[in-house]
Amino acid sequence: MDTLGAAPGSIIIDPAAPDSIVHVTHYDAESISERQITDVSEIKQELARGGVTWINVEGLGSATTLKQLATLFHLHPLAMEDAVNVHQRPKVDRYGEQLFIALRMDARSACMRTEQVSIFVGRGFVITFLEDPGDCFDPVRRRLRECDGLIRRRGADYLAYALLDAAVDSYFPLLEEFGDRLESLEDEVLLTPSPSAVSRIHEAKHQLRTLRRIIWPLRDAMNELARDSSTLVSDETRIYFRDLYDHTVQIIDIVETYREIGSDLIDLYLSSQSNRMNEIMRVLTVISTIFMPLSFVVGVYGMNFNTAESRWNMPELNWRYGYVAVWGVLIAVALVFLYFFHKRGWLSAQAGPGTGRVIDHADVSKEIPAV
Repeated sequence: MDTLGAAPGSIIIDPAAPDSIVHVTHYDAESISERQITDVSEIKQELARGGVTWINVEGLGSATTLKQLATLFHLHPLAMEDAVNVHQRPKVDRYGEQLFIALRMDARSACMRTEQVSIFVGRGFVITFLEDPGDCFDPVRRRLRECDGLIRRRGADYLAYALLDAAVDSYFPLLEEFGDRLESLEDEVLLTPSPSAVSRIHEAKHQLRTLRRIIWPLRDAMNELARDSSTLVSDETRIYFRDLYDHTVQIIDIVETYREIGSDLIDLYLSSQSNRMNEIMRVLTVISTIFMPLSFVVGVYGMNFNTAESRWNMPELNWRYGYVAVWGVLIAVALVFLYFFHKRGWLSAQAGPGTGRVIDHADVSKEIPAV
């Protein structure tokens, strides 16, 4: 939480932030240990053992804990300020022999809330600061425990890559959900268009726009890591950062595709409503056209001229079958118009908006790899 006029590098705690819970994971190629600590000074024992130490801080509500960590690891005050003020643009900053990485991960909430993840990378250690308890790093923990892959045999830079990869991959299930939502909205717009569907489409477009704002700068940050010449990142790990950069580009492409689909759905809804209005106007026009001559005939015979005064005053009023004759004329005129409209194809059922599909979700889903 920012405070106007505060000195640069000030750690100002949000009163609503949860208390800080510190988890320490230490590992090397032979062993791994995990524990929760209450005293930051206990971390010195882990650092003295060599290997890689991962300090995961859940919650930013304890100023004492945060300041102790900053002092122990010599974290730059400006970086700590960015870690506590959780509305940072995804970025990568270098402070001496440390890297500071800020990004946002999916919090897996119904309203598509994201939370900031701040990562410090140094010699032999990685520190992660999370807004709230719970994260998307369980696959990394599993790989550490099971010694799966290279993670236990590499340094802190590879652990940072694994954490970033887990955060980026957390967006793929979210994108799959967006694909399902858009497909459901497409069916609704095609079959039973309603204003509520338009509201949900606008909500989806707003969320996609938010997601784009998150991922777009993350792409630049991953590109910077892939090209950075810092000795904190080895050449072997830099290759993996390039792959991570490709993942962010892929996510951006999918987001852009879904945004276009959302715009197409709005256009489809407006088109379907226009077609529906045209159908209604066509029916009303046919009815009005048929009744115009009928109204003229009955209007003429509704003037009630007196035939006794002149032979020119509607002699049909005295015919024995005059009423039947007028009805015959009316029916004949209506049938002639109906036949004419039928021959022109104006009465035939036309293909409605539900006869085709405008979205090929299969093509988009192929771009989402299995996570």
